[in-house]
Amino acid sequence: PKSTGWLTHTHTGRMAHYKGTAAEGNRAAKLARDREASKKEFERLKKSIHDENSGGLTAMDKAFKTHSTSVEDRFKASTVGLVTAADFKKKRELAERAIMNEKRIRERAKAKIKKKRKKARKKALASLSFAVGDGDEDEDEDERPKAKKKKSKKCPDVDTSFLPDKQREDEEQRLRNELKEKWTSKQETMKKEIIEVTYSYWDGTGHRRNIEVPKGLTVVKFLERCRRELCDEFHELRGVSPENLMYIKEDLIIPGTYSFYDLIVSKARGKSGPLFHFDVHDDVRLEQDTRIEKDESHAGKIVTRAYYERNKHIFPVNRWEIYDPKKTYGKYTIR
Repeated sequence: PKSTGWLTHTHTGRMAHYKGTAAEGNRAAKLARDREASKKEFERLKKSIHDENSGGLTAMDKAFKTHSTSVEDRFKASTVGLVTAADFKKKRELAERAIMNEKRIRERAKAKIKKKRKKARKKALASLSFAVGDGDEDEDEDERPKAKKKKSKKCPDVDTSFLPDKQREDEEQRLRNELKEKWTSKQETMKKEIIEVTYSYWDGTGHRRNIEVPKGLTVVKFLERCRRELCDEFHELRGVSPENLMYIKEDLIIPGTYSFYDLIVSKARGKSGPLFHFDVHDDVRLEQDTRIEKDESHAGKIVTRAYYERNKHIFPVNRWEIYDPKKTYGKYTIR
């Protein structure tokens, strides 16, 4: 088109109104060409994106395919058709070995990369220094060993045992742990020791029996063992659970959670004698001394809870009470 002032003549004979100079007209034409080029570039990019997406999962599988999958594919291809069990097993082992080797190589490569990065990070941190020249770095290196020798400069005549010392505390903790393990082992050995317990099943009259049990056995388990021995002779005990039985020693009701070991270690005492003697014996002395209590032991009684509820207002049941380790039942000394 030719620009003639206010009007622009086109080759088709049409006239377009344009208000402006020739330079502005050229600028408008250039902008139109740029827009056309941008439009073509956009269409080209749109087509290329469409072509890439048309591949679907096949292209994605190719991008993310690993060595292990290729090993699996080779194994499947080599075992197509009739293959003996031995050949199949051998080829499977080879495939698994190849996968493990590939995994090991990848882990080593990762470890090397991690080590290099760590080394580079340390080197970068070491380079961050206020030192200007190499002479200052040498001086710093010479000063570092001197800083470690500060501990040896302490006066040996001064007692510093009251000060915190990590090495000493660690050693003390190690000794405590060793002593604790030895003590625990010794107690477990003691709990396994066998003792003979004399007991009497009480239903108004006494039926004395003896049984051997370990020291660590609890009272409730002891009652169950006694019930098994007695149920053949006393049929009323067949349907009784150990929770409905009671063990009375020296006029005290021993809770089922206590063990014979607990009573022995604590040197527990009842109303009429020690709780840590489970045999039956009398205190025979040539000289009587009222200041020293008699060392007598009586057979522990086993009763049903129903019998206790029926007769708790009658002697001797009315003297029984639950054992309390915090309560003192009188002075107790043995000569």
